[in-house]
Amino acid sequence: MATLLRSKLSNVATSVSHKSQAKMSGMFARMGFQAATDEEAVGFAHCDDLDMEHRQGLQMDILKSEGSDEGGEPPLEGDIHYQRDGTGPLPPSASKEACSELSGQGKPKITAWEAGWNVTNAIQGMFVLGLPYAILHGGYLGLFLIIFAAVVCCYTGKILIACLYEENEDGEIVRVRDSYVDIANACCAPRFPTLGGRIVNVAQIIELVMTCILYVVVSGNLMYNSFPNLPVSQKSWSIIATAVLLPCAFLKNLKAVSKFSLLCTLAHFVINILVIAYCLSRARDWAWDKVKFYIDVKKFPISIGIIVFSYTSQIFLPSLEGNMQNPKEFHCMMNWTHIAACILKGLFALVAYLTWADETKEVITDNLPSTIRAVVNIFLVAKALLSYPLPFFAAVEVLERSLFQDGNRAFFPNCYGGDGRLKSWGLTLRCALVVFTLLMAIYVPHFALLMGLTGSLTGAGLCFLLPSLFHLKLLWRKLLWHHVFFDVAIFVIGGICSVSGFIHSLEGLIEAFRTNAED
Repeated sequence: MATLLRSKLSNVATSVSHKSQAKMSGMFARMGFQAATDEEAVGFAHCDDLDMEHRQGLQMDILKSEGSDEGGEPPLEGDIHYQRDGTGPLPPSASKEACSELSGQGKPKITAWEAGWNVTNAIQGMFVLGLPYAILHGGYLGLFLIIFAAVVCCYTGKILIACLYEENEDGEIVRVRDSYVDIANACCAPRFPTLGGRIVNVAQIIELVMTCILYVVVSGNLMYNSFPNLPVSQKSWSIIATAVLLPCAFLKNLKAVSKFSLLCTLAHFVINILVIAYCLSRARDWAWDKVKFYIDVKKFPISIGIIVFSYTSQIFLPSLEGNMQNPKEFHCMMNWTHIAACILKGLFALVAYLTWADETKEVITDNLPSTIRAVVNIFLVAKALLSYPLPFFAAVEVLERSLFQDGNRAFFPNCYGGDGRLKSWGLTLRCALVVFTLLMAIYVPHFALLMGLTGSLTGAGLCFLLPSLFHLKLLWRKLLWHHVFFDVAIFVIGGICSVSGFIHSLEGLIEAFRTNAED
């Protein structure tokens, strides 16, 4: 009797523990998708990362009745536990239906309109403020590039989703992959089954960290230009902004931050409308003669990176498509979102450049009159500071999982204690990441250069190069000749633009770094 009682109590305790873990994982999955309502692609990168972790890194094991061994009773119905090292095999009796049902827990389906809202926020965030600067160095070719980038990113988003599906034995198209990392690993299998995923994760981390740096840079830049008479330099404003952001190192989740997502997005659209309204009020003075068919050979490659970076959304698309009520509407959703983005970005960039012509600055709001510049910039700074925790938390999640929590494959000891609390040295590493973004913002306080470098390095890779390469590798036997032509052309053109933009952006950053070091 005592043995039976102990066995039952042990099973109940295990059940409670496993239910708690399942609940937490579901909460994070929902939280990741909720954070995705923010305006930048980094929130969606976090969502895709959590989806990959939910489906790959954490394997679900349905507890099955162990029979009547020692008189023990079976676990409670529906108990689930997650094995972080991924070594626990599924029981033979575990049904596919049960696994599918459990994997969908905590992931509410969304409509095509909601998915389109997410994509729109991702590709029309606050970084569109740098597009008029791209027109300054590219003229009409810059406008053409805005249209071309929209068409290519829409196409590569579709072919990336196509790589998630394969034809089964019955000739039906079924979804066999769940994330960008899954696609990358499938392309590198069987010789290097994890190489592709590591490359994608590295690119994702770089983009997330660079996005954090850009938020600090733009905060310092906007505050300095809003109050030029104050004896506070741009570097000092960046330090103040980082001091405000330091509590991000203590974040456990993004539940509180995500509540401001919709407010930030709406505020950004209002700011864009205010800028356009001011530009339209000066329509009589527009400098049409300044827009020419010429390019600045040295600076236009940087503009390419700026434009590409403003369209980055591919990293989260697999997760978004998997959460749609009707995935067949994905292509239509991609069409109208990118058409709308192309029109709005083109008009915003052209109208702003016509208003200020050769005086166009890296962040277009710095061109506004001092009477309204301070108000607009303060709202933008608040938006940037509220947006910072999203890429920061996503980068921390990827780094912690890859380096400290990847089971036996982790490079370092687990940064969390047995009670689930973050260890002191883990917190120190988080603080160091915040300080690193500050140092980069101080030594390279150039919004356009950093944005161009990020767009040329990770933006072009994740949006142009990898989707076309994966499409050719996985589906080349079923592709029509024009699809093969498009994929090869995008890969070649994207590669040239990426290398050119990266070299010029890097040269500009090195020169800026030397100048600041001498000062």
